[in-house]
Amino acid sequence: MKSLKLFITLISIMSICLLAACGNSDDKADKTQDKDNKTLDTSYTVTHAMGDTTIKETPKRVVILSNEGTEALLALGVKPVGAVQSWLGDPWYDHIKDDMEGVEVVGTESEVNLEKIASLKPDLIIGNKLRQEAVYEQLSAIAPTVFSDTLRGDWKENFKLYAKALNLEEKGNDVLAQFDTHVADVKAKLGDKVNQEVSVVRFMAGKSRIYYTDSFSGIIFDQLGFKRAAQQAELFTADNKLGNLAIEVGKEVIPKMDGDVLFYFTYAPQGDQAALDTAKEWTNDPLWKNLNAVKAGNVHEVSDAIWNTAGGVIAANLMLDEIETIFEK
Repeated sequence: MKSLKLFITLISIMSICLLAACGNSDDKADKTQDKDNKTLDTSYTVTHAMGDTTIKETPKRVVILSNEGTEALLALGVKPVGAVQSWLGDPWYDHIKDDMEGVEVVGTESEVNLEKIASLKPDLIIGNKLRQEAVYEQLSAIAPTVFSDTLRGDWKENFKLYAKALNLEEKGNDVLAQFDTHVADVKAKLGDKVNQEVSVVRFMAGKSRIYYTDSFSGIIFDQLGFKRAAQQAELFTADNKLGNLAIEVGKEVIPKMDGDVLFYFTYAPQGDQAALDTAKEWTNDPLWKNLNAVKAGNVHEVSDAIWNTAGGVIAANLMLDEIETIFEK
């Protein structure tokens, strides 16, 4: 009997020990799980034009809804699953088409395709308030959505926002630093040539514009130290609807297009003949031919995509290369 009682006692003690061990094991598992949860908690919040958006982890399936944003993603090493069509090209600008192979078209900046975007199952959508404010709520219902505010010449501000949304701020800073170094290198090579006055003109179907300091090209010329054609300042008054971006003009204003060096580009999507005819008509006008820049052979036709429409970091670097080549000649 004593042996039986001893056996029962030993079994009871062992059971208690086992239960305690299991309890400790569960506690450790819980703590490990807690620790793992903290490790996996990689969410971050981005403040943008429409408020604050929390992104759970570094996104892998990104849809981009602006042309300059597309260039930002590519420069950061991110290939989007979907993007709005380039303003020029079929469907992408020539200078990015190789990098965009396999990317789905999700409409245009002015009219995005919500169904197509949803079908791509993105984990981040990047757009622009100026273009897509009306569909922000619908986009946010598909995936976390971050909007830049506007689209002007200073693409760097939007670029910084996109890098933050992608959780790639450090890499974004590297890209910007490389661009600034590129600017400094070109400026050094050009030397005193940057003291010249430049003028920038754009032709479109049935209308023409002078582009100024807040434009994509204007910001880059300013960084390089170029002066703007002095006689154009009076055109950019407070009531100009485009601010210091550009102004639409008639042929009587052609004399104010003059400068030491004049650049022009034509927006002709799908070879728009009306736009091409506008450029031909204006550049054959007697007032144009009487410009000092024209008579001195200092007029250069350049790419609308690179000098204006694309509006991103890749185009900015290409524009710097073209400026260096033109002025070194």
